[in-house]
Amino acid sequence: MNRLFIDNSIGELISRVEQGELSVQEMVSAALHNIREGEQYGAFVVYAGDSLPKSFEGAAAKKGLLPYIPLGIKDIYNTTDFPTQMGSPLWKDFTPGNDARAVYNLKRQGALVVGKTVTAEFAVHELDKTLNPHDKTKTPGTSSSGSAVAVALGMVPAATGTQTAGSIVRPASFCGVYACKPSFGTIPRTGMLKTTDSLDSLGFFAVYAEDLRRMFNAMKVSGRNYPLSHAALSETARQQKPASRPWKVAFVRTHTWGGVPQYAKDAMDAFAKKLSAEPGFEVEETEIPASMSQTHETHATIYNKSLSYYFQHEYTKAEQISPIMRQLIEQGKDIDRAAFAAALERQNKMIRDMDAFFADYDAVICLSTSGEAPPRDVPELPDPALMWTLTHLPVISAPTFTSPAGLPFGLQLAARKYNDYLLFQLLEELQTRKLLPKQASYVQ
Repeated sequence: MNRLFIDNSIGELISRVEQGELSVQEMVSAALHNIREGEQYGAFVVYAGDSLPKSFEGAAAKKGLLPYIPLGIKDIYNTTDFPTQMGSPLWKDFTPGNDARAVYNLKRQGALVVGKTVTAEFAVHELDKTLNPHDKTKTPGTSSSGSAVAVALGMVPAATGTQTAGSIVRPASFCGVYACKPSFGTIPRTGMLKTTDSLDSLGFFAVYAEDLRRMFNAMKVSGRNYPLSHAALSETARQQKPASRPWKVAFVRTHTWGGVPQYAKDAMDAFAKKLSAEPGFEVEETEIPASMSQTHETHATIYNKSLSYYFQHEYTKAEQISPIMRQLIEQGKDIDRAAFAAALERQNKMIRDMDAFFADYDAVICLSTSGEAPPRDVPELPDPALMWTLTHLPVISAPTFTSPAGLPFGLQLAARKYNDYLLFQLLEELQTRKLLPKQASYVQ
């Protein structure tokens, strides 16, 4: 494997191109070489050949936050250069003829789309061909696994994902890479597969932690046409911790803690203790609002009912969808409107409760997943990732821990809805203090 994207952050790659040390063609060739070399891991469903897409023409003249940078795009985002097949034979070779708005935003910032990363069927639960690069017998995570593996292997410096439950955080944790799911609604969902209106969230993976802020700025909505996020993201008091006071961090175990293996509990406890000893940090172990104990049940009601609505056509071709997809749709069909409406109201209450919770804290720390990746045929244990998706919080998964078997699992940071830049500031502070690694663990 070529180490270009492992040894250089996106900022460093851009600087090398501008200084004439690296050409655009060399950078793209490194990506395509690594994709071909790592085909056994099944990270990409389709990618550019030696004859590059027309959108690459004139790349040397591109400007913006991501000039010349090759990216992988999860195969539920529409793209003009590649088909959008969504992990299903029902949509094989489908060409939408347009770019998702988020892809358009990336291209506008100069990025080059080198291919589409593998997703679980309709971004739900049925794994496709992607293998965990640390142990092929283990799951690579849920539906954004192709993007996580592409980043873990240094095929691309960054890739997009989506999360409706834990589909960004879990692959990042299991594959040992950085990832961010920003606040709900801050990245536009136009031109995307839709599964659940109040949950579907877009995000990204990166080799280097410092590149998360850059990817967010490249993908997000901006301007006064988006008044809520624009006002919050522009408010200095929300986005910058005053130097005059310490960081106020809540350590939460959540109701999922009972199923966490002891080695992961010990790792999380040790990190919280280490952080609390740092000057300028106040760490308090605390409980989140009582309403949050119902997150998993509430999520299942909203999710399954929405799947049964949006995939009515696919359900008529039951022989071409997976058993788990059929099961979820059938469960959703049994949920009546009153139960669905009640679940949405519970979700709204949880969102309000968590917003009030952050009046006393800058951020929350918890586990990304309940330890290392389980075997491919074993269900993942409940974890906090779904909880913050349900309540629209921005989160980062950092490759922080290693299990006794030598497999990675992550630390999760969460902040108040729309306090994305405050979350990036915290990440950068933790890195400055060497409490978190600067980059993903490279898989040789």
